[in-house]
Amino acid sequence: MAEVIRMPRMTPTMEEGVIATWLKKVGDPIQVGDILCEVETDKATMELESFQKGTLLYIGVEQGPIKADAILAILGQPGEDFSALLTDAPAAPATSVAAAPELQPAAAPAAIPTDTRTKASPLARSMAKEAGVDLSTIKGSGDDGRIVKRDVVTAVSSHSAPAVQPMRPAAAPAAAPAAAATAADIDTPVSTMRKTIARRLSESKFSAPHFYLTVEINMDAAAAAREQINSVAPVKVSFNDMVIKACASALKRHPDINSSWLGDVIRQNGHVNIGVAVAVPDGLVVPVIRDADTKSLSQINNEVKDKAGRAKDKKLGLDEMQGNTFSISNLGMFGIEEFTAIINPPDACILAVGAIIEKPVVKNGEIVVGKTMKVTLSCDHRVVDGAMGAQFLQSLKANLESPLMMLV
Repeated sequence: MAEVIRMPRMTPTMEEGVIATWLKKVGDPIQVGDILCEVETDKATMELESFQKGTLLYIGVEQGPIKADAILAILGQPGEDFSALLTDAPAAPATSVAAAPELQPAAAPAAIPTDTRTKASPLARSMAKEAGVDLSTIKGSGDDGRIVKRDVVTAVSSHSAPAVQPMRPAAAPAAAPAAAATAADIDTPVSTMRKTIARRLSESKFSAPHFYLTVEINMDAAAAAREQINSVAPVKVSFNDMVIKACASALKRHPDINSSWLGDVIRQNGHVNIGVAVAVPDGLVVPVIRDADTKSLSQINNEVKDKAGRAKDKKLGLDEMQGNTFSISNLGMFGIEEFTAIINPPDACILAVGAIIEKPVVKNGEIVVGKTMKVTLSCDHRVVDGAMGAQFLQSLKANLESPLMMLV
C-alpha cells in the first residue's frame, strides 16, 4: 500500500525547507536508509533519508521551497494508484509542485491563508490599537501575510489623508506598481535561512526588552600576551579566541548572565556554551563552542576555525548550532569600532565586539598611544538588570586587561 513521506521539521525553528537536489527519480526502487534528496533548512543543507521501502511513485516538489509537513514524496508498488493520498496534501508553492493534474485545483487556494485569525507582530498590534486601526483591514507584507510595523504605518497614513478615503477599496491593487521592478533593480528570492533570521530576530527584538551597556577595554596587555603565546604555541590564537575565553571565564563568575528566559522560569544554565556568529553567503549561523570555560585558547581556536569553515560550506551539524547560553558577534575585523547586536534566543545576552584601534590614552599621568576595544552587551531586561550586566563587563574587562585573570 502506498505511503506518504512528508517534509519533516529538520530543525526546531524550521517552517519550510528548500529542495536543492533529488538523488532519486520517479520509478526508482527505494531501500530503508537511501538518501532521497538534499534539503536546505534555516541552518544547513541536509540529506533526507528514507525510513520506508518501496518504489518512488511521486515527487511533490522537484526543486524549491516546501512547507514543513507538506507531501514530499509517495512510495508504493509500481503502477499503484496513489491519487487518493494527494487530497490531504498541505498547500505548497504552486511554482514548486511537480506537474500533476490532480494538484491543479489546490494551486489557487494555496495563496489564500486558511487561518482566519489576523497575524500581526506584537509591535504592529500595539501601534494599530493606539492609532485606532482595525487590523483586519490591513494587508500584511510579512511572512505568510503577517502584519508588521510598516503595514500599520502605511494604513495610518492612508486613513489620515482625506483624498485617499474614497479610494480605500482600491488601496491594495494600487500598491502593485510601486513594487514593480525596473530594469535597474535586482530581485533576489529570500532564502529559507534569511526568512528564519528575519523572523527569529524580529521576535527577539520586539518581545525581549533590550538594553545596552558599552565599555572600552585597554587591549595592550592582551596584545602582548597574544604575541607571547603565538611565539611558542603551535596554533596561532586570535583576539577573538581571547574574547571567547574571557567571556567564558566571566560567565562562570556571573551565572545570572548565563541564563535563559523560558516564560514561567528563568533557567541558570549549568554549562557555558558560547555561540559565535559566522557570516555565510545566505546570512549568518551561530556555531556553538560548548563548555568554553574548560577549553584552552588553542582548543577554542581550532574549534572556531573548524566550525566556521564547515558553516560556510553548509556542512555543520544541527547539534553544533544548538544549546548556546551566550553569544558573541565580532565585527572588529571589518573595522567597525562600535555596534549593538540583537539577542540570539534563548540567550539573555549577546556581546558585540568592535575593532582594536590605536588612540591616545592616559597611563600613569601621561598621554601615550594605546590599543583599545569597545564592546557592547545587549541584555534581556526580563532576565538581566543593569547592575548585573555592568558587573559582568567589569569582569570581562579585567580578564582582557590582565589576561592571567581568565586562567584563574
